[in-house]
Amino acid sequence: MLRNIKDLKGYAIQATDGAVGHVSDFFFDDETWVVRYLVVDTGNWLMHRKVLISPLAFGQPNWTDKELPISLTKEQVKNSPDIDTEMPVSRQHEIRHLSYYGYPYYWGEGGIWGEGTTPGMMMTGYGGFVTTSHTENEEAQREEALRQDGHSHLRSYNAVMDYHIQATDGGIGHIQSLLVDQDTWAIHYFVVETSNWWLGHQVLIPAEWIDDINWAESIISVDLTRQAVKDAPPYDAEIELDRDQESEIHEHYGRIGYWAGDRG
Repeated sequence: MLRNIKDLKGYAIQATDGAVGHVSDFFFDDETWVVRYLVVDTGNWLMHRKVLISPLAFGQPNWTDKELPISLTKEQVKNSPDIDTEMPVSRQHEIRHLSYYGYPYYWGEGGIWGEGTTPGMMMTGYGGFVTTSHTENEEAQREEALRQDGHSHLRSYNAVMDYHIQATDGGIGHIQSLLVDQDTWAIHYFVVETSNWWLGHQVLIPAEWIDDINWAESIISVDLTRQAVKDAPPYDAEIELDRDQESEIHEHYGRIGYWAGDRG
């Protein structure tokens, strides 16, 4: 099932022994389009310190009460490595964070989460906050990451909201939100608001169709025409998106759906 990521902001994070804080932002990978961390504002508990929580820590969400349980104690979260969430998150920061919790590295394999498609598949053999050492293969991945420029391709959800979307023949609107798979945390769609062009119409554009991103100018380019977008099926946030509606979108553009591959 796909969730509107905007609706997940404010969700309560529940450790095994009490409340930790609430979701204030998300960091996603701009190469694989997967949410890698939730930014959690700890409120009065830790003087509004912001911490990163990986989906690797999540239990079964309580969608009704808007709670995301994690398999960590408050003390573990409290002692986690400090990180400035207002600055880019480097691979070194990630390595320190994942190593602290004893989590495997998600990069360097064939799937979007290591060799798998969900965070849970990565945790097979890992208990979360364990003292086990990383495998030889994972250490090789670590060294390769550190030899590179240190950029982990993580972007803030809050920062990209209102980025302009550029079609092949002109602007079509701005990003209003993202739709993410609740199991894999893969981002499948940009919710695009066309109000500054065409009567407040909202449409969905698959993340994998993005042609280029100009981070300096806050512009995302897609290989679609304005007319094709204008004629696309409208998106209604009040109606749960199902596979039939997704198929209609892809058929409109004459493209194959992501579910035909292995992205989840």
